[in-house]
Amino acid sequence: MVVPAYDEAAYLPRLLSALERQTRLPDEVIVVDNRSTDDTASVARAWGATVVACDTPGVAYARQAGLLAASGDWVASTDADSKPSRQWLEHLHGGAPNAVALYGPMRFDEVSPLASVASELGYRAFLNVMAAVKRPNLAGANMAFSRSAALLAGGYPLVEAREDVLLGFALARLGEVRYVPHALVETSARRVKGGFGRFLWQHVKNLGGRTTGYFERRPQDGS
Repeated sequence: MVVPAYDEAAYLPRLLSALERQTRLPDEVIVVDNRSTDDTASVARAWGATVVACDTPGVAYARQAGLLAASGDWVASTDADSKPSRQWLEHLHGGAPNAVALYGPMRFDEVSPLASVASELGYRAFLNVMAAVKRPNLAGANMAFSRSAALLAGGYPLVEAREDVLLGFALARLGEVRYVPHALVETSARRVKGGFGRFLWQHVKNLGGRTTGYFERRPQDGS
């Protein structure tokens, strides 16, 4: 279980509590501290997670550091501001035989119930379309993969954005990438703080192949 984190001390307890309540517990929980300026590392350790330091800013570097540090045959991935459903890992485990990677649906929390349901239905429809055109769209907040297959594929591309999707494409060339519809993850609506329109437009540009400009810039030297 790998979680990249940059200044996530406020959100981590919610995630780590959800992982503690899984019907199939993770074999290990690795939080990759991507040069946080808050108490991310100490919060993670207080919850019993293994903390791996990644000094190069960028979520792709953090995810790759977690992949390299993981010891299991399979690596599950979510984000620090996300909350997996209670049977998330159990559903992923059940979908693993004969696959190289797995992914599931998501929905926003911290929004109205109607907006949450709408986000889930929309995302499920999007995933079904992408699967139909043989372009499975894996997201770092809800995916799992064979560690050996990921290493054979070269790991996460070291780009600003879409590193998860690009790894998914690479894994699909090695074997079956399977959608697990019951493996649901809720994720923070802070992603749409600039409005749903801006959020969707960013994703449209990413679907077109852009791998930059998605995340807010932060200092590269830690100053």
